[in-house]
Order: sequence, then C-alpha cells, then structure tokens
Amino acid sequence: MKPLISIILIILASSAFSARIKDIASVSGVRSNQLIGYGLVVGLDGTGDSASFTDQTFKNMINQFGIEIPDGANNRLRNVAAVALSAELPAFARPGQTIDVTASSLGNADSLRGGTLLMTPLKGADGRTYAIAQGNVVVGGISVQGQDGDETVVNVPSVGRVPNGATVERSVPSGFSQGDHLEFQLRNPDFTTARRMAEKINSFLGPNTAKALDAGAVRVVAPREPDQRVSFLSILENLEVEPAQQAAKVIFNSRTGTVVVGQNVTLRPVAVSHGNLTVTIDNTLNVEQPGALADGETVVVPDTEIDIDEENNKMFLLGPTVTLSDLVEAVNRIGASPTDIMSILQSLKQAGALDADLMVI
Repeated sequence: MKPLISIILIILASSAFSARIKDIASVSGVRSNQLIGYGLVVGLDGTGDSASFTDQTFKNMINQFGIEIPDGANNRLRNVAAVALSAELPAFARPGQTIDVTASSLGNADSLRGGTLLMTPLKGADGRTYAIAQGNVVVGGISVQGQDGDETVVNVPSVGRVPNGATVERSVPSGFSQGDHLEFQLRNPDFTTARRMAEKINSFLGPNTAKALDAGAVRVVAPREPDQRVSFLSILENLEVEPAQQAAKVIFNSRTGTVVVGQNVTLRPVAVSHGNLTVTIDNTLNVEQPGALADGETVVVPDTEIDIDEENNKMFLLGPTVTLSDLVEAVNRIGASPTDIMSILQSLKQAGALDADLMVI
C-alpha cells in the first residue's frame, strides 16, 4: 500500500470575522529593548566550568574586595561558572521594576542547578547600564551520570532563569507622547487591511483623522497631553476591523514532510501523472577454474543483473477551480510520498496551473 501524503488544510470561515486593532497592529515606538551582560554563577555542586576566562573573571572579582590571589594559583573551582545574561526590557519600564533574566553557560559547565548569580550590570546596545541582575538560578533541566559512565540528560541544564532577577535602573525614552500623530504598524502588512483600519477610525472619530500610509502603517491624529493620549489610544485599540484574507500560499516543511495549504489556493485545468522509476543493480561474483590438466588460472568473473521497474500510473484531470478536498484526494490518488509532493507542486506552479506562492521551511 502506497503512503498517503500528509496535508494540513487551513480553511478560513466563509463568513467575515473581525479583530481588534490591538490584535493586528502595534503602536510605533512602543517596543521592548534587549539587554545583555556577563557574570558569574557560584555555589554549584561541582558542576561549574574550568575555562580560563572564568578563572580570570573570578580573580578580578576577588580583587575588588581587597583579596589578592598569588600568580600561578589554581583557582579553577568547579563550583563557579561564567554565564552570558540576556533580558528584555519592556516598553515603559520604570526604575525599581523587576524583569526576568536568562543565564547561559559560556564554558564547559555541566549544570547551573543550585547556583546563585552575583550582581551583574545589564547593558543595552548603546553600552549604557539599564538593569542590575542578581539572584538564584532556576534550572528546568537535569543531568545524572552513573559510575559506569551512563548519563541521562533532561532538557538543557546549562541554561537557567532568574525570575524577577534584574532591577531596572534606567528607563528608555519613548516617543509615545511626542508629536501630533500616532502610527499603527500592522503585524501582517496588507493594503486592504490598512485601508479598512483607516476607514474604521474615520467613521468613529470623523473624516481625515486616520490615513493609511502604506500596506504596513496607519497614521492617526492624536492629542498631545499624555493622559488624553492614553485614553484616546485605549478607545482606538478596541475598535474592531475586518482583516483582509491572506494571499494564496502553500508551505512545505522539508524536515517533517508536512504540507500546509491555504484556503485560496486554486488549480487551473491540468493533467497529472506521477510514476516512480526504480533501477536495481545486483552484482554477483562467480569463480571460474580451468580444467584439471589445462594450463590456466582461476579467475573471478562478475555477473551483473539489471532490473528496471516503472510504475504504470494513469493520467487524470484536475481543475478548473478545484477545491482543497479535491486536491487532497488527487494527491492521495497518485500515491505521492511527502518527498514527492513539493516537486509536484513546483511542476504545477511552473506549468501555470497552481495559483499560490510556494514556501519551503
């Protein structure tokens, strides 16, 4: 029995649906910022690293407390690990608020479980310090090794999180309260959606209040006072807009053999035939010996058999305006495997019979 192709259908409801502006667009300038840092995790139960930069960092930290370590001393303790810290500073974060921090081992540490992150500055892309991180590291992974060398690892024990482990020390200036306009940025740019959003806002607040700049942005006239602008935006973001249907698209996952077909995918009239040609070559070595009184040598003679098997699949007709269920039935009818489906779709696309964009991930 031939394998059937795995196809996932995305079928959108035929009736129109609405979405809030806050679900399909974001306000320009209201964004988070990435922070990064470098520090030490101490208190590990023999699972730290032995990297040279960890030794140097540990020595520099100890020197800050007035303790001098002699040159050449072996400071590579297995209860210390050097880590890279990453965090996300949310929009409108104020000094004194806390954010989560992710700690990732830089050396050959086996696990960060049970460790404590020492005070570390977190810096932005401009090199300025925006938060200070410190606290206990929570690790979701675990690694266990027996005396015979067998090891079991669950998740990744060399990465952990410090919940609320960083305190914000500096806020990022925002342009939210500046200017006479607000700009909405669509998460999925589309000319139709941008036009409908502008028309919805204008019908609610009056003509010329909103203007669609392009497929991804809508500009709205807004009050200058911060409290009025907050109230103004809270009303706008809850207005409902009917998003436009997405363009016809077929997505093929080459790793799993999954094909995702959008609702608007159509096929023009086309004849399709799919067959596999299998060539089998079997080499056998035969030994030939001369007669008892003959003057000759024993030789090895290869014997090759070639077998060609070609499937005899009939040609059938697809289209016009074939439905998704017809497409699935047709693909299963020809017995195409997941490795064949993309070549079939590409052939249909090149023949001008497939009205959709093909994406391979």
